[in-house]
Amino acid sequence: LRTWSPARPRRVSASRRACLIARFNFIYAQERLDAETLLRPFICDMEMVQRIIYIAAVESFRAAKMAFWKLKISVKEILALDHLGPESLEVAVLDYIACHKDLYDVCGTVHEVICSMNMNPKLPYPPEVDFNVISTLIRELCSLAFSMQTLVPPLDIAFGVDGELFNRTMYYRSFDSDFTARFVAYHVWPALMENGAVIVKGEVVTKK
Repeated sequence: LRTWSPARPRRVSASRRACLIARFNFIYAQERLDAETLLRPFICDMEMVQRIIYIAAVESFRAAKMAFWKLKISVKEILALDHLGPESLEVAVLDYIACHKDLYDVCGTVHEVICSMNMNPKLPYPPEVDFNVISTLIRELCSLAFSMQTLVPPLDIAFGVDGELFNRTMYYRSFDSDFTARFVAYHVWPALMENGAVIVKGEVVTKK
């Protein structure tokens, strides 16, 4: 019989955290570019393509976090009926959700994200493109964002605003940026955050 060790959940969580960060980096390095390729036949403006993908990332995290919050409430109510420890109820709930990801209706979240993007005033309307063409990217981002909420502390993305002062600790400049410009023209990819600290830098375009 394996005895419970307080260090074991921390090791498991650290391993899961490392895997999720690596997945975030892979999506940025590969799947983001695949989505750009899928959008280019419909939209010739590269800036708009990059804006669409950035908004898809932000909306995916927002919708996945909301879905997680709702599921967490229902799981907590069920586990509270006979929870005896040794870990806290909160940790037990997070571990349960991490082990039962099939409870998450990722398809429903993807649909919600696409609907939200269709109503976004910053994106083309009437739509020049069906955002379903990047549904694979959105699905990956939703699944990732959901899993990141099971960590203690959770991982999240920074919310960027056009025109904000460029922050070199949070973002890289894109190759086509004006490197003397002090302000962000638009965001290409969000920074990954943990407790207010930057874990992975995002990418922006700076222009005067």
